[in-house]
Amino acid sequence: MNITGMSEQWVTVRIQQKGDSKCIPWKSLRDLVLVHPDVKKRVDVFALGIYGLVVFPKALGHIDEAVSDLFDRLSKGITPVPAILAETFRSLNACRKTGEGRFIGCSQLLLAWFHSHFWKVEKVSYRVFSDSYSPLEELVATPRRDDISEERWMEILQNLQDEDIEWRAPWLIPDEILYRCGNFDWVPLLGIWRAIGYAPLLVSRQYRSRQFIPATQGLAYCDFSYREDNYKKKVREVSNA
Repeated sequence: MNITGMSEQWVTVRIQQKGDSKCIPWKSLRDLVLVHPDVKKRVDVFALGIYGLVVFPKALGHIDEAVSDLFDRLSKGITPVPAILAETFRSLNACRKTGEGRFIGCSQLLLAWFHSHFWKVEKVSYRVFSDSYSPLEELVATPRRDDISEERWMEILQNLQDEDIEWRAPWLIPDEILYRCGNFDWVPLLGIWRAIGYAPLLVSRQYRSRQFIPATQGLAYCDFSYREDNYKKKVREVSNA
Protein backbone atom coordinates (compact mmCIF):
# COMPACT_ATOMS: atom_id res chain seq x y z
CA MET A 1 0.00 0.00 0.00
CA ASN A 2 2.83 2.43 0.85
CA ILE A 3 4.70 1.75 -2.38
CA THR A 4 1.80 1.55 -4.83
CA GLY A 5 -0.56 4.06 -3.24
CA MET A 6 -3.41 1.62 -3.81
CA SER A 7 -6.10 0.59 -1.33
CA GLU A 8 -5.85 -2.31 1.13
CA GLN A 9 -8.56 -4.15 -0.81
CA TRP A 10 -6.63 -3.77 -4.10
CA VAL A 11 -3.51 -5.24 -2.50
CA THR A 12 -5.29 -8.01 -0.59
CA VAL A 13 -7.02 -9.55 -3.59
CA ARG A 14 -3.72 -9.75 -5.49
CA ILE A 15 -1.58 -11.38 -2.77
CA GLN A 16 -0.78 -15.01 -3.57
CA GLN A 17 0.83 -17.79 -1.56
CA LYS A 18 3.96 -19.18 -3.26
CA GLY A 19 5.58 -21.91 -1.18
CA ASP A 20 6.31 -20.44 2.23
CA SER A 21 6.06 -16.83 1.03
CA LYS A 22 3.35 -14.31 0.24
CA CYS A 23 3.91 -12.64 -3.12
CA ILE A 24 2.27 -10.27 -5.56
CA PRO A 25 2.33 -11.05 -9.31
CA TRP A 26 4.52 -8.80 -11.44
CA LYS A 27 1.64 -8.63 -13.91
CA SER A 28 -0.41 -6.63 -11.43
CA LEU A 29 2.45 -4.20 -10.77
CA ARG A 30 3.23 -3.91 -14.49
CA ASP A 31 -0.27 -2.61 -15.12
CA LEU A 32 0.30 0.07 -12.46
CA VAL A 33 3.53 1.18 -14.14
CA LEU A 34 1.55 1.86 -17.30
CA VAL A 35 -1.57 3.54 -15.88
CA HIS A 36 -0.82 4.96 -12.41
CA PRO A 37 -1.69 8.69 -12.32
CA ASP A 38 1.24 9.46 -9.97
CA VAL A 39 4.51 9.50 -11.96
CA LYS A 40 6.65 8.98 -8.83
CA LYS A 41 4.58 5.91 -7.92
CA ARG A 42 5.15 4.54 -11.41
CA VAL A 43 8.91 4.79 -10.90
CA ASP A 44 8.70 3.25 -7.41
CA VAL A 45 6.64 0.29 -8.62
CA PHE A 46 9.01 -0.28 -11.55
CA ALA A 47 12.02 -0.17 -9.20
CA LEU A 48 10.27 -2.63 -6.86
CA GLY A 49 9.84 -4.96 -9.83
CA ILE A 50 13.61 -4.84 -10.47
CA TYR A 51 14.31 -5.67 -6.83
CA GLY A 52 11.84 -8.55 -6.78
CA LEU A 53 12.57 -10.09 -10.20
CA VAL A 54 16.30 -9.42 -10.64
CA VAL A 55 18.08 -8.61 -7.37
CA PHE A 56 16.08 -10.90 -5.04
CA PRO A 57 14.22 -13.44 -7.21
CA LYS A 58 12.36 -16.24 -5.45
CA ALA A 59 9.05 -17.13 -7.11
CA LEU A 60 9.12 -16.77 -10.91
CA GLY A 61 7.10 -13.75 -12.05
CA HIS A 62 6.28 -12.66 -8.49
CA ILE A 63 7.64 -10.15 -5.94
CA ASP A 64 8.17 -11.55 -2.47
CA GLU A 65 6.62 -9.80 0.53
CA ALA A 66 10.03 -9.57 2.24
CA VAL A 67 11.45 -7.76 -0.80
CA SER A 68 8.69 -5.14 -0.71
CA ASP A 69 9.35 -4.67 3.01
CA LEU A 70 13.05 -4.01 2.37
CA PHE A 71 12.30 -1.72 -0.57
CA ASP A 72 9.87 0.32 1.53
CA ARG A 73 12.68 1.03 4.03
CA LEU A 74 15.20 2.34 1.50
CA SER A 75 13.82 5.86 1.76
CA LYS A 76 14.58 5.69 5.51
CA GLY A 77 18.28 5.19 4.87
CA ILE A 78 18.37 1.38 5.06
CA THR A 79 21.07 0.01 2.76
CA PRO A 80 20.35 -3.14 0.69
CA VAL A 81 24.05 -4.06 0.35
CA PRO A 82 24.26 -6.44 3.37
CA ALA A 83 21.14 -8.26 2.20
CA ILE A 84 22.54 -8.64 -1.33
CA LEU A 85 25.82 -9.99 0.07
CA ALA A 86 24.03 -12.37 2.40
CA GLU A 87 21.68 -13.76 -0.25
CA THR A 88 24.55 -14.18 -2.74
CA PHE A 89 26.58 -16.10 -0.17
CA ARG A 90 23.55 -18.17 0.86
CA SER A 91 22.67 -19.16 -2.69
CA LEU A 92 26.22 -20.03 -3.76
CA ASN A 93 26.81 -21.93 -0.52
CA ALA A 94 23.60 -23.94 -1.00
CA CYS A 95 24.64 -24.94 -4.54
CA ARG A 96 28.12 -25.91 -3.35
CA LYS A 97 26.86 -28.04 -0.47
CA THR A 98 24.41 -29.99 -2.62
CA GLY A 99 26.76 -30.22 -5.59
CA GLU A 100 24.03 -28.97 -7.90
CA GLY A 101 21.33 -26.35 -8.21
CA ARG A 102 20.91 -22.89 -9.69
CA PHE A 103 22.22 -19.58 -8.36
CA ILE A 104 19.30 -17.49 -7.10
CA GLY A 105 20.32 -13.85 -7.02
CA CYS A 106 21.47 -10.97 -9.17
CA SER A 107 23.85 -12.64 -11.61
CA GLN A 108 24.65 -9.25 -13.16
CA LEU A 109 26.07 -7.93 -9.87
CA LEU A 110 27.98 -11.18 -9.36
CA LEU A 111 29.45 -10.83 -12.87
CA ALA A 112 30.47 -7.23 -12.11
CA TRP A 113 32.26 -8.51 -9.01
CA PHE A 114 34.05 -11.14 -11.12
CA HIS A 115 35.24 -8.54 -13.62
CA SER A 116 36.46 -6.09 -10.98
CA HIS A 117 38.30 -8.61 -8.77
CA PHE A 118 39.49 -11.40 -11.07
CA TRP A 119 41.76 -8.92 -12.76
CA LYS A 120 44.09 -11.34 -14.52
CA VAL A 121 41.68 -13.78 -16.11
CA GLU A 122 43.24 -14.77 -19.45
CA LYS A 123 46.40 -13.24 -17.90
CA VAL A 124 45.38 -9.80 -19.19
CA SER A 125 44.46 -7.06 -16.77
CA TYR A 126 40.86 -5.93 -17.17
CA ARG A 127 41.52 -2.38 -16.06
CA VAL A 128 44.05 -0.39 -14.09
CA PHE A 129 42.29 0.48 -10.84
CA SER A 130 41.82 4.16 -10.02
CA ASP A 131 39.76 6.26 -7.63
CA SER A 132 37.31 7.18 -10.39
CA TYR A 133 36.88 3.65 -11.74
CA SER A 134 33.37 2.21 -11.66
CA PRO A 135 33.02 -1.53 -12.42
CA LEU A 136 29.28 -1.10 -13.01
CA GLU A 137 29.80 1.62 -15.63
CA GLU A 138 32.43 -0.49 -17.38
CA LEU A 139 30.24 -3.59 -17.34
CA VAL A 140 27.27 -1.72 -18.82
CA ALA A 141 29.47 -0.27 -21.58
CA THR A 142 31.11 -3.62 -22.41
CA PRO A 143 29.41 -5.71 -25.11
CA ARG A 144 28.18 -9.00 -23.72
CA ARG A 145 30.47 -11.92 -24.54
CA ASP A 146 28.76 -15.12 -25.60
CA ASP A 147 31.94 -16.91 -26.62
CA ILE A 148 32.86 -18.07 -23.10
CA SER A 149 31.12 -21.37 -22.45
CA GLU A 150 30.04 -22.70 -19.07
CA GLU A 151 32.92 -25.17 -19.22
CA ARG A 152 35.36 -22.32 -19.87
CA TRP A 153 34.06 -20.37 -16.86
CA MET A 154 34.48 -23.48 -14.71
CA GLU A 155 38.04 -23.89 -15.96
CA ILE A 156 38.85 -20.23 -15.22
CA LEU A 157 37.44 -20.34 -11.69
CA GLN A 158 38.97 -23.71 -10.80
CA ASN A 159 42.44 -22.62 -11.88
CA LEU A 160 42.55 -19.20 -10.23
CA GLN A 161 45.73 -18.53 -8.26
CA ASP A 162 46.12 -16.09 -5.40
CA GLU A 163 47.98 -13.66 -7.66
CA ASP A 164 45.01 -13.60 -10.06
CA ILE A 165 42.64 -12.09 -7.49
CA GLU A 166 42.70 -8.50 -6.31
CA TRP A 167 40.50 -8.01 -3.25
CA ARG A 168 41.49 -4.43 -2.56
CA ALA A 169 39.27 -1.98 -4.44
CA PRO A 170 40.58 1.62 -4.03
CA TRP A 171 37.17 3.13 -4.82
CA LEU A 172 35.44 1.13 -2.07
CA ILE A 173 37.62 1.16 1.05
CA PRO A 174 35.39 1.69 4.10
CA ASP A 175 36.50 3.96 6.91
CA GLU A 176 34.91 1.74 9.54
CA ILE A 177 34.17 -1.98 9.58
CA LEU A 178 31.79 -3.65 12.00
CA TYR A 179 33.89 -6.34 13.65
CA ARG A 180 31.83 -7.47 16.63
CA CYS A 181 28.19 -8.02 17.50
CA GLY A 182 27.86 -8.38 21.26
CA ASN A 183 30.21 -11.19 22.25
CA PHE A 184 30.33 -12.68 18.75
CA ASP A 185 33.28 -12.18 16.44
CA TRP A 186 31.21 -13.74 13.66
CA VAL A 187 28.54 -11.15 12.98
CA PRO A 188 25.17 -12.39 11.61
CA LEU A 189 24.73 -10.70 8.23
CA LEU A 190 20.97 -10.28 7.73
CA GLY A 191 19.48 -11.21 4.39
CA ILE A 192 15.94 -11.36 3.05
CA TRP A 193 15.16 -14.95 3.98
CA ARG A 194 17.93 -15.85 6.44
CA ALA A 195 21.29 -14.75 7.84
CA ILE A 196 24.82 -15.96 7.24
CA GLY A 197 27.96 -15.88 9.36
CA TYR A 198 30.06 -12.84 8.42
CA ALA A 199 33.75 -12.67 9.38
CA PRO A 200 34.46 -8.91 9.35
CA LEU A 201 38.11 -9.18 10.40
CA LEU A 202 38.72 -11.46 7.42
CA VAL A 203 36.98 -8.96 5.14
CA SER A 204 39.04 -6.11 6.61
CA ARG A 205 42.23 -7.97 5.78
CA GLN A 206 40.99 -8.72 2.27
CA TYR A 207 40.04 -5.09 1.63
CA ARG A 208 43.44 -3.75 2.62
CA SER A 209 45.77 -6.34 1.14
CA ARG A 210 46.08 -9.10 -1.41
CA GLN A 211 44.02 -12.19 -0.83
CA PHE A 212 45.54 -14.96 1.24
CA ILE A 213 44.31 -18.53 1.06
CA PRO A 214 41.87 -18.98 3.97
CA ALA A 215 41.06 -22.27 5.65
CA THR A 216 37.80 -23.60 4.21
CA GLN A 217 37.12 -26.42 6.66
CA GLY A 218 33.71 -25.88 8.26
CA LEU A 219 32.52 -23.21 5.80
CA ALA A 220 29.62 -25.47 4.86
CA TYR A 221 28.16 -24.86 8.31
CA CYS A 222 28.51 -21.07 8.36
CA ASP A 223 24.94 -20.31 7.30
CA PHE A 224 21.89 -20.63 9.46
CA SER A 225 18.25 -19.62 9.59
CA TYR A 226 16.55 -17.71 12.40
CA ARG A 227 13.46 -19.85 11.84
CA GLU A 228 15.25 -23.10 12.67
CA ASP A 229 15.44 -24.57 16.16
CA ASN A 230 18.48 -23.78 18.29
CA TYR A 231 19.75 -21.10 15.94
CA LYS A 232 21.48 -19.28 18.84
CA LYS A 233 23.44 -22.44 19.57
CA LYS A 234 24.56 -22.55 15.94
CA VAL A 235 25.73 -18.94 16.15
CA ARG A 236 27.81 -19.79 19.24
CA GLU A 237 29.29 -22.84 17.53
CA VAL A 238 30.29 -20.75 14.51
CA SER A 239 31.79 -18.10 16.81
CA ASN A 240 33.77 -20.69 18.80
CA ALA A 241 35.03 -22.33 15.61
